[in-house]
Formats: sequence, C-alpha cells, structure tokens
Amino acid sequence: MAIKHPLLSEKSVDLIEKENKLVFRVEPRATKPEIKKEVEALYGVKVASVNVLHDMRGNKKAFVKLAKGSSASDLATKLNIL
Repeated sequence: MAIKHPLLSEKSVDLIEKENKLVFRVEPRATKPEIKKEVEALYGVKVASVNVLHDMRGNKKAFVKLAKGSSASDLATKLNIL
C-alpha cells in the first residue's frame, strides 16, 4: 500500500475547495503511477495528476488532482475529512 492516510490541514481544505485536490501521506518509495492507481482503485475516482513533496522529516506527501467528473469535496466528505 502506497497510501498511508489523508492529511487534514488548513491548506489541504483550501486545495479541496479551490483546486479539486486531495493531500495524502504516502510511503517514501511510492511512485506517482502507483499512487494514482491506488487512489483510483480505493476510492473509485479518476485522477488527473499527482505531484509529490518530500519534507525535511523524510515524509512524503502526494497532491492528487482529480479529473473533471470527480469531486474532491464529495470524496473528502466520504472520508470524514470535511
């Protein structure tokens, strides 16, 4: 499993509302295609793109932009983020 858990912060809620993106903490060795496939399989949504960020603590975050037909706010509600 590449995805550990979704992240909830002020910035991530802002991304959900404005850019249709969700933020996940992922395994450090996970690749973008692995993250994309796992999000699509687990949550039944279409992913447009995945960007990753390594922080100074060695954690890796994935910023997952959903395609037009999928709603990040609906998925966040289903995951109890919002």
